[in-house]
Amino acid sequence: MTLAEPQRGRVLGPLAKHPLLMLLKVLHECGGGCRVGALSPLRLPHSGMGQVWKQDVWREAPVSISCLQAQHFVLVFPALPGPILQGILPLLNIYYLERAEHAAQKKGLSTQAIWHQLWDDVMRTRPPRSESVPCWRTKFLETFFCHVLRGTLDPACDWRLQDSRFSALQHSAPYVTQLTICNALQGVGELVAEAQNEALQTLACSLHTLKFRHLLFSDGAAHQALRKLLHRLIHHGAVQQVSMYSWPVPETALFILILTMSAGLWKPAPRDGPCILCREDPLAQAPAFDEPACLLGPGWPRRDTAERSAAALMATRWETEAREAQEQTVLVQESRTLGEADSGSLPSPSSGPRTTASSALQPQVAPRGKSSCPPHWQGPGIEPDDLYDFVFLIASEKEEQEEERQNRLSSGMWEPSCRALPSLDTAQRFRSISALELFTIPLSTESTLILCHLLRSWVSLEKLTLSYNGLGYNIFHLLEGLQALSAQASCCLCSLHFTDLFSPLSVLELAHTTLRVLPRLHTLAIRIDHLSPDDSPSGPGNSSPGTGHEDIPENCLEQLELGFPRRPQASNRLCRVLEASPALRQLALDSATFTSPRELGLVLQTLRECNPALQKLSFHDMNLADCQKEVLLLLQDPTLRELTLSFCRLLEKRRTHFLPKLVTAMKSNSTLKSFRVPGNRLGSSGLVALAEIFSSDSSSSLCQLDISSNCIKPDGLLEFAKQLEQSHPSRGTFGHLCLFQNWLDQDPSMTQEAIGRLRATFSVVSDTWDSSQAFADYVGMM
Repeated sequence: MTLAEPQRGRVLGPLAKHPLLMLLKVLHECGGGCRVGALSPLRLPHSGMGQVWKQDVWREAPVSISCLQAQHFVLVFPALPGPILQGILPLLNIYYLERAEHAAQKKGLSTQAIWHQLWDDVMRTRPPRSESVPCWRTKFLETFFCHVLRGTLDPACDWRLQDSRFSALQHSAPYVTQLTICNALQGVGELVAEAQNEALQTLACSLHTLKFRHLLFSDGAAHQALRKLLHRLIHHGAVQQVSMYSWPVPETALFILILTMSAGLWKPAPRDGPCILCREDPLAQAPAFDEPACLLGPGWPRRDTAERSAAALMATRWETEAREAQEQTVLVQESRTLGEADSGSLPSPSSGPRTTASSALQPQVAPRGKSSCPPHWQGPGIEPDDLYDFVFLIASEKEEQEEERQNRLSSGMWEPSCRALPSLDTAQRFRSISALELFTIPLSTESTLILCHLLRSWVSLEKLTLSYNGLGYNIFHLLEGLQALSAQASCCLCSLHFTDLFSPLSVLELAHTTLRVLPRLHTLAIRIDHLSPDDSPSGPGNSSPGTGHEDIPENCLEQLELGFPRRPQASNRLCRVLEASPALRQLALDSATFTSPRELGLVLQTLRECNPALQKLSFHDMNLADCQKEVLLLLQDPTLRELTLSFCRLLEKRRTHFLPKLVTAMKSNSTLKSFRVPGNRLGSSGLVALAEIFSSDSSSSLCQLDISSNCIKPDGLLEFAKQLEQSHPSRGTFGHLCLFQNWLDQDPSMTQEAIGRLRATFSVVSDTWDSSQAFADYVGMM
């Protein structure tokens, strides 16, 4: 059945008086229309026909409500009866559907299914954790914004995405809380263009997280646009976190640009133009009480190597940029005076000297120009490179020059200037972010020094994450910068995450030093994957605050995560860390090995005696076979809420003796809520024994049990389910059971029966793991 076009006044058949059709006609007459396109089956409420009407609405010369004037939409649709509005919602494009959301919610209608269908039709991917997406409207519009901005999605590809009355970016910007900029900064130039001013203004209020992923070398125009974008989103916006991912060969200028702008520093370049927001709100600038004049003031101690070198790097660069900007201005004036119309007489945007902003990062590619005073490392007759190329490491630099430069850095004598080095006081100080994350970005010495220089006064920084940055001995510069930051009265840093392949300091030495440097830290996570190549505690000629054997003062640490390489650790160092952290609530140790079981026992004893507030304890890949007594004592802790013992060889020795004691301790513990024991060879018999924890005479309040990778077979799982049915025949679901990577594929029918029974008591999570293939892979690796 088809419908005639409403503008011609023909509606066929018994549905001519249907309220939905009459409404479409009235709304079209008052608001105009455009096509809907092919629709899915639409259920017409109260049609009296009791059927699903499959229709193709006005495909040839279509007219519909999707192109109503906004004022008509806002006035008419909130007044519609719920059944009629429910029938209209699937006919709307995303712009009117978003506007109808409020009216639909008032009438108890949900649009989640429509937005979910839009995601499936347009994005054609399944987002991670799709079953727990809280709002599909927000999810769709945020992703839609990012794709349109980067040019990977054309709104014209689907009738539901295009409408000449609306701007795709402006309409979806309020829902964007996280924005990812990729590759060669695609979309940045468009976002800062005058045409998208309203979208950028909206984005500045909604965006909280800015991510950079897989960045490539980009031109000066892209850098200039990024400067404007960061100034708007960070300095005059609501961005709280900046994250950078997977940048194997970072472009130093761009990297330092992002760092400095994130730290709240801004020194406009001549061609940046005046900032309207800075002019309208002079109070937007943050007070420069800490950075950096105070650091260089007469009452402050002499600057150390990192501070002096970083100041020299940034100051030299700014001087170079200012000189280049002045030279370009002179060239432009001379050109205009002589009336030269040929563009070749002027420097082009892609080559020659460039006007740059002097905030410690110039986005453009480093220009090369002649210097009136050649540096002493260059011989006569050699045209000197720009200092920018000398300051920031380039791939073609010879090893001998690098060694010479490192010697100058270590001695604090950075050339070419021997006069007093200026600080960053010439830069304006604005709002800065509170969380910085750097993942898989190699940090050169120069980049590390400037990061440390910025950290000294970055008092708003609350969370710092450095993951696989190849710091090496530059870790000592980082510790110096963090120590200076901690000395600031208004320091807010409370979370530090550090992960790397190698480190000149061991995990415990680094934890010991960090807690001395940052005693107000709440969260500390350190992981070193491998031993240092030279396996030495410290580099030659390097010293770091607190790397000795001094006692750690009492700190505010609440969460500690340590991941160790395969080497026996000094238990006394770990015990000192635990003793100095009485407020510790969460502890996670990964791959910690000790010279003897007695030392591990001392660590567990220290936990019981010195950390009364401990609520979450996690051990992974540790040998607890000889510490069963200490584990039983841990289960008597009345404050412990979550205990994880994964791949800890818990039942490797004295299985029949230890397992009943473990069950008894669990039954008497009324505070433990989560017990995770994956990878401990529990087996079917061990699982059946654990059923006693849930017996009627048990005091346990356990609501989460993880028994993954425990060689459990279907018959054991079925017996476990029957035991629970006998213990609590009518209790209902009270917990979460995780069964990943067990031998349940040996009898699928029995497994399904067991899981069906368990679902009366637990929320069961399992998988279709192929145990035979996994065993073959294991044997193949032996």
